[in-house]
Amino acid sequence: MAEQTRRLVLGGATAGVVTRCRDFTRRALADWRWAPGTEAEEDALLLVSELVTNACLHAGGPRELVLRYGPGGRLRVEVTDDSPEPPRPRSTQDRSRPGGHGLVLLDHLAQAWGSSPLTGGPPGKTVWLELPTPLPEP
Repeated sequence: MAEQTRRLVLGGATAGVVTRCRDFTRRALADWRWAPGTEAEEDALLLVSELVTNACLHAGGPRELVLRYGPGGRLRVEVTDDSPEPPRPRSTQDRSRPGGHGLVLLDHLAQAWGSSPLTGGPPGKTVWLELPTPLPEP
């Protein structure tokens, strides 16, 4: 199977962007025959929410969401924003505030994740994660 790509340009928006990205992802997963309501779909939607929320909270909003589905049975989610700062876990002093569990969820649910600085243009980064394709239902 050749890689299939879906791209949602967001332009740094923050209002309603998490819901918009979840809906976009849900439609793409349905097109790619991920069973709705499964743990695999819920994990993918949760992680999209976390990446987009982090871009809203720490980088002024996401510039773009890209979903790549293809060879090797994997889904790659990429969220690009305008901050060159890579994601980092909260320090122990920050843990008294609510939230801050996004990177813990990435560590637990994603097969792999990381970030890459943007090159050759405005500053920013892409935070990405990969999930295995769920097995087809019998």
